[in-house]
Amino acid sequence: MSETATRTEHFDVLVVGAGISGVGAAYHLTTQCAGKRFVVLEAQDSFGGTWWTHRYPGIRSDSDLHTFGYRFKPWTSAPIATAAEIRSYMGEVIQENGLDQHIRYHHRIDSASWSSEAALWTVAATRTDTGEAVRFTANFLWMCQGYYRHSVGYTPEWPGMASFKGRIVHPQTWPEDLDYAGKQVVVIGSGATAATLVPAIAADVAHVTMLQRSPTFFRTGRNAIALAEELRALGIQEEWIHEIVRKKILFEQDVFTRRSFSEPEVVKQELLGAVRKELGPDYDVATHFTPSYRPWRQRIAFVPDADLFKGIASGKASVMTDEIERFTETGIQLKSGKALEADIIVTATGFHLNVLGDIAFFVDGEPLAFSDTVTYRGMMFTGVPNMAWVFGYFRASWTLRADLVGDFVCRLLNHMQAKGVRYVVPMPRPEDADMRLLPWIDPENFNPGYIMRGIHLLPKRGDKPEWQHTQDYWNEKDAFPAIDLDDRVFVYG
Repeated sequence: MSETATRTEHFDVLVVGAGISGVGAAYHLTTQCAGKRFVVLEAQDSFGGTWWTHRYPGIRSDSDLHTFGYRFKPWTSAPIATAAEIRSYMGEVIQENGLDQHIRYHHRIDSASWSSEAALWTVAATRTDTGEAVRFTANFLWMCQGYYRHSVGYTPEWPGMASFKGRIVHPQTWPEDLDYAGKQVVVIGSGATAATLVPAIAADVAHVTMLQRSPTFFRTGRNAIALAEELRALGIQEEWIHEIVRKKILFEQDVFTRRSFSEPEVVKQELLGAVRKELGPDYDVATHFTPSYRPWRQRIAFVPDADLFKGIASGKASVMTDEIERFTETGIQLKSGKALEADIIVTATGFHLNVLGDIAFFVDGEPLAFSDTVTYRGMMFTGVPNMAWVFGYFRASWTLRADLVGDFVCRLLNHMQAKGVRYVVPMPRPEDADMRLLPWIDPENFNPGYIMRGIHLLPKRGDKPEWQHTQDYWNEKDAFPAIDLDDRVFVYG
């Protein structure tokens, strides 16, 4: 369809996606690359990414907004925020910096083709509101589309699903007409989505059961930062509060993460102790909230004000740790022999990993499989010129890395302009010739289901820091600014 586009627009930089990363990229280009013409293409009809497409009850961040927020825009409210609050914050960033003139909504990218002869990307897209084919060329492609497929979530196929007489819904595509008041609801899953959804609907349903195959670690505490409250009471300006609180949180996160590796059993008992405090000594924490893996091998969601546990303690919510044998007309039959009655079943079972937006990529006419490339620091790829990708952190806020990558890309673009070159591509150096190639992430380090299901689609990593996404913000915050742009890893032309 896009081949019928009647005209082509050219930009210095084309940013893909107007979520948290894309809006940040637009800000960095505006402030650090004055004079660069850029456009942000977004398939949805508004900005926000996850915070726009996900509409399930209670949707909120599982990272604190002092670090999930941008470093350049103070966050002044409670650290765990709703989707509406996050979008409002992003809207202020767009308005305050005049970014709306650069964003084009309803633009679904179909293909992106690099030509070495022209040193350009040609991007074919479709206007989702009109069906019109549109085309762009760009010197540089900045991929900020996230890492999962927005259109549909991941739901396993269980026997008997077609026989269930109630409704089966995925949180990612929550129906606007879903009435759960007074209903029996089963939420399958135990990640951040389930932990958000269960307390959000508990007061309105007859009962909600969180059905999990295995337990998950959670952290809990007040949805407030005492230091921020104290500094605000003292009349300290918000920019200072933002910076001080960010530093405090990041310091504490670093300590906690390192302790998760150096003394995992101690950290485990601390986390479980907080759960016992909320649920009481008679609750079976060993069965329902004690994972088989060490802390931080999967993401740990924060439960603000212990709302999940308060819902369980009230009797309106419960947890069942078991496996599904099959769906029935009236609910779910479990492998233990127990049955769960349900009017509504919510499959909070994750999402489909989406490598660079389901876009068909070509380099000089040849189809590009990113799994055949090696990543440079988790943001560029061997053999792929003039492209950067934002992939955030598992153990820290996504936006921390979006800001680091933003600084790097802008510095790289300015460096290329100063050198008078048209392209840059990362390539292994002579000293990398015998480097071992490994999967994108070490499963022993981090192994959530969506990564394990899709790891074959991701680029390879090497056994050197330059050739992997280290997942270590506390190292990368110093390493990224120190990257030598004239290192032999960067081939210019």
